[in-house]
Amino acid sequence: MKKWRIVLLILLISAGIAWVVFFSGKGDNPEPDAGDGKEIVMAQKGDILVVVEATGRVIPNQEVEIKCKASGEITSLPVDVSDTVQKGDLLLQLNPEDEERSVRRAEVALAVSQARQKQANLNLNIAERNLVTEEARTRAALVSAEAKLQEARFKRERVEQLLDKKMASPEELDVARTVYAQAEAEHETAKARMEDLKTAAIQIETKREEVKIAEAAVETDKINLSDAAQRLADTTLVAPIDGIVAVKNVQVGQIIASGINNVGGGTTVMTLVDLSRIFILVSVDESDIGQVRIGQIVDITVDAHPGIQFPGSVDRVAVKGAITSNVVTFEVKVEVKGQDRNLLKPEMTANVEIMAVEKKGVLLVPLKAIERKRNEQFVTVGKADGTDERKKVTTGVTDGVSVEILSGLQKGDQIAIPSKGAQSRWQVDSDKNGDNARKNPKRMGLMGRGHGR
Repeated sequence: MKKWRIVLLILLISAGIAWVVFFSGKGDNPEPDAGDGKEIVMAQKGDILVVVEATGRVIPNQEVEIKCKASGEITSLPVDVSDTVQKGDLLLQLNPEDEERSVRRAEVALAVSQARQKQANLNLNIAERNLVTEEARTRAALVSAEAKLQEARFKRERVEQLLDKKMASPEELDVARTVYAQAEAEHETAKARMEDLKTAAIQIETKREEVKIAEAAVETDKINLSDAAQRLADTTLVAPIDGIVAVKNVQVGQIIASGINNVGGGTTVMTLVDLSRIFILVSVDESDIGQVRIGQIVDITVDAHPGIQFPGSVDRVAVKGAITSNVVTFEVKVEVKGQDRNLLKPEMTANVEIMAVEKKGVLLVPLKAIERKRNEQFVTVGKADGTDERKKVTTGVTDGVSVEILSGLQKGDQIAIPSKGAQSRWQVDSDKNGDNARKNPKRMGLMGRGHGR
């Protein structure tokens, strides 16, 4: 009896160990099947398109605020809002009377300064000629005085010699000495005149400086005349570009302030827009900007023209972001293409879809089939014997519905999608993103469309 109790106890212990091992092993290697509520899909080739959606405003190629350089009363305003103008067309005319008088005064001042310049040149010419003549006359007088002095000296010395020999009288010597003294005085006078020529040369340099001053005065008056003529020309305002009058701020008879001389910046007369090219400025979230590139295709829609899709392309991507309410966005400039772009008006609200990534013929599985654990991604693959196997995969781009498989699967593999209760954290986050996108379609980001262009 005791022996059977021992055998029974051993059998119970063995059964308990077998039960623990069996169910513990089943937890490590689950064998789910479609009967457990899982959805079975097939990995297949297809096209995927990642779209970045954003909202922005329509802007023209150029927008120019027109201000007049001159101040005054408007006498003519031949254009109105929505008028098309060409570069050089008259936009506005101010009363030119004040500026015309200024031009006349500047012309008179220039004529006076030119006359003074001419007079200074004549005075310089006369002084130079007089200097040449006086120099010739003075040199001749000096030569003559030197000759007379030498002759008078010779006569005086001869009379002195004759007087010593008693052959001349003292009176003759006095006469000779007087003639010598006069010749000597004339010689000194001639020498002094030669020194005066140096002073005359210095005076001529002074007259040359006077000519330079007169020339500078003429140049100054020419500049003043040019400024006055420019101010007169500024009373006529012409279009700086080809464009359309978008805003008109003034009327005939109104007095406007100069845009140059006025501290407040002057009066804005009107605004011209160049619609030869049309652009959309949109703000793209920092999480999406990495997908945006210059030249990418863009689809554009506006509420004013439902049913019309305007083609476009990315023209510029800002290198620096802007922070608004702790949200970082980057400005993207999209150019509108096509014949219908003229239907768009500046400041319209536009919705854009930037075709960020487009791939054709890639291996795709539903995004919800991907499980993530410790930064690795897995899918559950159904095997031929009816069991399931977890396979590690490498994913590429996703449009929010499908995801590209780069490695780990082959076309035709049977994929078991986990039930909602077994969703991974990535799947839950993706569902939340999808819900947010549906609640706020203007900020959809990379939740794009899984189809070809």
